[in-house]
Amino acid sequence: MALRGKQKRFLRSQAHHLNPIFQVGKGGMNEAMWIQIDEALMKRELIKISLLQNTDEVAEEVAEILENEIHCQVVQIIGRVLVLYKPSDKEKYQKISKEVRAI
Repeated sequence: MALRGKQKRFLRSQAHHLNPIFQVGKGGMNEAMWIQIDEALMKRELIKISLLQNTDEVAEEVAEILENEIHCQVVQIIGRVLVLYKPSDKEKYQKISKEVRAI
């Protein structure tokens, strides 16, 4: 399900105060990192990832890989910071996704 403009705007406003909880360094992206990101999204639904200066990864390519591998949605890319959203399967973690559905 693709996010509508108002939904993305809401998610961007929610993500504004978040700090990146994952950093992609010179090791780049790997399967272990995808699994950790997916688990974090299940609990938080909205996270930020930053790409460090020493990585060869490009933000747009990382976003595409994550969208394909863990089926999340990239809400925003600002420079080297990605904002990811994925509704949680578990009801107790569905805080943001309930609000997104209401928009």
